[in-house]
Amino acid sequence: MAARYAAFVVSGGSVVVVDAVIPDDDAQPIEIKADETWTLQKGDTSSAYAVMHQRCADYLRENRVDLAVVKASAAGAQGGGLALLKSAELRGAIIAAAASACDVKQLAKAAVSKTYGDRKVDEYLADDAFWNAHTKGGNLRRMSREAAMYVIAARAG
Repeated sequence: MAARYAAFVVSGGSVVVVDAVIPDDDAQPIEIKADETWTLQKGDTSSAYAVMHQRCADYLRENRVDLAVVKASAAGAQGGGLALLKSAELRGAIIAAAASACDVKQLAKAAVSKTYGDRKVDEYLADDAFWNAHTKGGNLRRMSREAAMYVIAARAG
């Protein structure tokens, strides 16, 4: 039976969400069911995180997602300041919400580059032929390829 995975990439005050059906046959491409960006509401951040938490948990339950794949935090060479901390807070809300609804796996971009295929993630993101071969269904935005890459990497390993 096919599985359902959703990937979340948090950046600043937004979350790119890619939802896909994973066929049993590993040779078949994943089917993109949704590609969305959720934006943190303005105003009180505590309330905004609560709304995002609820939205994520509801989405995963309503769509019967089996696995949520979240891009893990990465220590950058340059300090990220407040923006990096805000992203981490939102990522935490997404992880907590996902854990309330399904299994969760966190994947770091560097780890995917080392363990999936023979190229770095950024090289896959730029390769249109790779995406044509590995995805079908709904339109996957170019900016959402990184989230889809986490789905593909989670499927492989």
